[in-house]
Amino acid sequence: MARDLRKLFEEQQKEEQFVMGEGHEKRFMDLLEKELPQQKKSSFFILKIAATILVLVSIGTVFFMNREDTGIKTTIVDKNPGVETKPGISLGDLSPDLKKVESYYVANINLELSKLNISNDNKELVDSYLERLSELNVEYKNLNAELNQIGPNDQTITALIKNLQLRLQLLQKLKEKLNEVQSSKNEQYETNAV
Repeated sequence: MARDLRKLFEEQQKEEQFVMGEGHEKRFMDLLEKELPQQKKSSFFILKIAATILVLVSIGTVFFMNREDTGIKTTIVDKNPGVETKPGISLGDLSPDLKKVESYYVANINLELSKLNISNDNKELVDSYLERLSELNVEYKNLNAELNQIGPNDQTITALIKNLQLRLQLLQKLKEKLNEVQSSKNEQYETNAV
């Protein structure tokens, strides 16, 4: 008496042929359109894009127009070019950890240099700090030459790292001094305005 249900359903399906009534699909699509109408893309979307582009272009134009162009070009140059490093090992070549330390300090030094805002008012202050930075750079090259001549030792490695630290600290102090000068100018301006 046990019949396979799959066979039973297959037989029943063969016997009954379901056919949709004429116009059924059209009526279904009309009902569907009535319940869920398609939203047409409006010109409002295009206006949003145009407005966004306009705002971005305006901000860019204002930014470039209001940049303070003092005509002063900042170039860091070795004032003692007589000291040259020969190709050889550097601090970063000694170990991966020292390479990370050197990369960290060099990247931060370059970042601080790029952030400097030099104007005619603070040029003397910046020049004095850059003079000291140049001296530290020459000292670093001397230490690097010593590293190549004598070989790696704790004193030279420590001195190289301390040199990088001093350069970064010097730039951070310069940044603080520039901020102090700027804030004092702002205070003077506010006092004069009142």
